[in-house]
Formats: sequence, structure tokens, C-alpha cells
Amino acid sequence: MSSDVVKLEVSDYVAVATLNRPPVNAVNAEMRNRIIEIFDEVTDRDDIRVVVLTGQGRIFCAGADLKQRPDPSKAGTFWHHNRITRETGNAIKECAKPVIAAVNGAALGAGFGLMAACDIMLASDTAVFGMPEIDVGLAGGAAMINELFGKSYARRLMFTGDRLPASELYRLGVIDSVWPVEELMTAAMAMATRIAQKSPLGIKYAKNSCNMVELMPAKDAYRFEQNFTYELAKTEDAKEARAAQLEKRKPVFKGR
Repeated sequence: MSSDVVKLEVSDYVAVATLNRPPVNAVNAEMRNRIIEIFDEVTDRDDIRVVVLTGQGRIFCAGADLKQRPDPSKAGTFWHHNRITRETGNAIKECAKPVIAAVNGAALGAGFGLMAACDIMLASDTAVFGMPEIDVGLAGGAAMINELFGKSYARRLMFTGDRLPASELYRLGVIDSVWPVEELMTAAMAMATRIAQKSPLGIKYAKNSCNMVELMPAKDAYRFEQNFTYELAKTEDAKEARAAQLEKRKPVFKGR
């Protein structure tokens, strides 16, 4: 599944999903629906093991398309807008395959939300981040910021709408690394390739586990992960990993 507003290219188990609504890759209803469709499809495709999400041009995503802001006087329109906005992030977060954000420029508002839904976040040295919806209405941004930042920092961002450079997010441990813009995709693809070489089942279990334990007390989370480990140990991939380690060779994983 692909479209003009989101391009999808697949090679060697790595998919690249590129936001493509020039000039600023603003999120509209069509883009939201395409993102949901693409990431739902990715979950079921055996030829994809990891996804890199980036933006066309010099901007990752400068936020929602304000021309499509819903009219609350029309019954149901605001609720539908909010529902598909939530599900856009959920489709990325709940995708069974890891998603790497390669943030090549500004990630603001809805764009910040797309980035925050990804598993691993890399950025160019030209990238800036912010949640400026405070100017026109929250759009649920507090939940994302609270997950990434401490209380005082998160509230300052919400109340002021300040924009942060990639170097500051790296200093705070929010993103994985910062790269010159011309090296960003090379770095993201190298990381994606490493992940794609791992057991598909192992990665699927790991992502599911990471998502679930975020919501659990430590005691319950540890039990949950141990149960996952038991299920994974019974798979062909787990047997292949053990055999390859003993035989000092590269494993060949089949996702079974």
C-alpha cells in the first residue's frame, strides 16, 4: 500500500515510508488514513522486518493541516478528526515491526506525535521539535510530551510552545543520535539493516513486550517478559540462533 502522500519502498526486508505533502508534509485526513493502512499492512508482510519513517524534502512534518481543522458545529466531525489522529500514532506504535524515525527537519505538533510514536528516533542536525498546538488547542500533545520529558520540562514546552533543536533532545536522552542531514538516512538504514538481520519473531516479541511493560508495575512486567521468553524459546528461530552460536556461523532466520 502506498500513495502520493506517503511513499513506501521495500528492499532487503527494510521498508522506507516517506511523508510526501510538500512543502511542509502537513498531516491531512488522506495522510492519516494512508499511514494507518500502510502500518497495518506492514505488520502482516513477511518481506518487511523494520520500517524507517522520514519526510520528503527538508522538513519531517510541520504539523497538521490547519485548513482541515474540523468545525465543531457540524455533528461528528470533530470526534472523527480526533479519532483518526489518535489512530495514526497507534498504527505506528502497535505495528509489529520496529519503526525508526529519521527526522530530517522540523517535527512540530502532529509531526512531533508521529516521531514520538516510533521505536527509535534519529535526527539531523537541522531538525527542531515542538508541540505548538497550545496556541490553538491541545490535540492530546501532553501525553506524548509527558512520556518523553520530566514534569517541569514537559509543562514548559506545553505552556510556551518552545522549539528545541535536535542537540537538546539528544542531551536529554529523548532521541538516539544526531547526524549531519546528508548522513541521516545512511545511519537510519544501517540501523534498520542490523535489526532486519535478527530473528523476526524475536523482534516481534521484543516490541510487543516493550509496548506492554510500559503500562505495568515492574513485578508484573518481569513476569510478562518471562512468559514471552518461554514462548519464543519454542520457536524454530530460537533453535536456529542457539545452533548458529554453537557452530560459530551466521544464523538464517525464517520467522517461525
